[in-house]
Amino acid sequence: MPKISEIENTPNPNAMKFILKEPLTWGIARSYDNVTQAEGDPLASALFDIEHVTNVFYVDHWITVTQDGAADWQELKRKIAEPIREAPAADERSAQVAAAAAQPAADMSEADLARLDRINNLLDEEIRPYLQGDGGDIYVVSLEANKLTVHYQGACGSCPSSLSGTLAGIENLLKSVEPDIEVIAA
Repeated sequence: MPKISEIENTPNPNAMKFILKEPLTWGIARSYDNVTQAEGDPLASALFDIEHVTNVFYVDHWITVTQDGAADWQELKRKIAEPIREAPAADERSAQVAAAAAQPAADMSEADLARLDRINNLLDEEIRPYLQGDGGDIYVVSLEANKLTVHYQGACGSCPSSLSGTLAGIENLLKSVEPDIEVIAA
């Protein structure tokens, strides 16, 4: 059962980041925009049972919960804390699943896999730490020719600056390794 060590505000006023003492997963991010997507995930389902919760994102030692803007955070944080404390901590099986999920896409060419690795390395070094620090993340949905499709998770998913400034900044950064790349948010 994970214990909450800290609760942090994020740049998105409708999202709160809960830092945990024990991990919920080992490297596998879980992101849900509604209760239907969360089916089969007891923690996310329990959080969606709380009125006003609109998004749940978690990985490793933290979880970000987004609300619709109509709830008082003081009251909502107390309600959210209960299912988090009742959730099981990550186990060995979670670590094995994380390792298996890290395998590259089978349908990509060697050249595209190398491009994707360069892009992900740059995102890992320059972008993801900041997004994760703010209770969110980004993952690559697809790389087709010079079009990179990304998806924001957690607090970043509904943050107004994600689709404006951050996306343009990511595209500018990636142009240093892929001059003709176009970055699109899905």
